[in-house]
Amino acid sequence: MNATTRSTKTFSLDREILAEVKRTKGSQSESERVNRLLRFALDMERRAELDREAASFFGSAPDDRNERRAFQTASVRSLARD
Repeated sequence: MNATTRSTKTFSLDREILAEVKRTKGSQSESERVNRLLRFALDMERRAELDREAASFFGSAPDDRNERRAFQTASVRSLARD
């Protein structure tokens, strides 16, 4: 099992952010709420970066319809054989 190790760090947060965390924390502690929000934000950043990488990768793909049509036709033939 993966044991969670926590360490105490000091960060400065805006009062408005602290008030919103306190308002939305529910039954969690404020620290748990902040950790959950940070994990969510980091995940969103990771996904945004992956989207940018995919857009960059596929943006360099040829925009030639004939090539795409040939690939699709070959794929259909290949799948029909299976």
